[in-house]
Amino acid sequence: MAIGDLPIFAALKDKMQWHQTRQSLLSENVANAETPGYRGRDLSAFRVEDVQRRSGAMVTTAATNARHFSVGGDPSRAMGARTMNSFEVMPEGNGVTLEEEMMKVTTNQMDYQAVTTLYTRSMRLMRIALGKQG
Repeated sequence: MAIGDLPIFAALKDKMQWHQTRQSLLSENVANAETPGYRGRDLSAFRVEDVQRRSGAMVTTAATNARHFSVGGDPSRAMGARTMNSFEVMPEGNGVTLEEEMMKVTTNQMDYQAVTTLYTRSMRLMRIALGKQG
């Protein structure tokens, strides 16, 4: 098995791909901010559980003490493009607010940068652990 095929690296790759896809959807929203009748789109949140389910490497949590936090969610939700719920609709029927979209773009870029940094540092750490100083 190659280092890049480990489940943690596969999850990081999927997260980077999710951010790239989201970036293209957000840029479409910005580009169509003044298009009459256009409704913005966004991706549903990235969930590590979906990656684990696809790879077959399931990690579950168990509460061993009643005072522990409970971790749970709706496993039926899937990642995909969805229409945004916009409370502000322009007179021409457009539901995209340019300021909101630009904030999402900036947040998405920062999150993508964090994931790529984590990926490269993890790869470097694995190489050091294997004795390859590269």
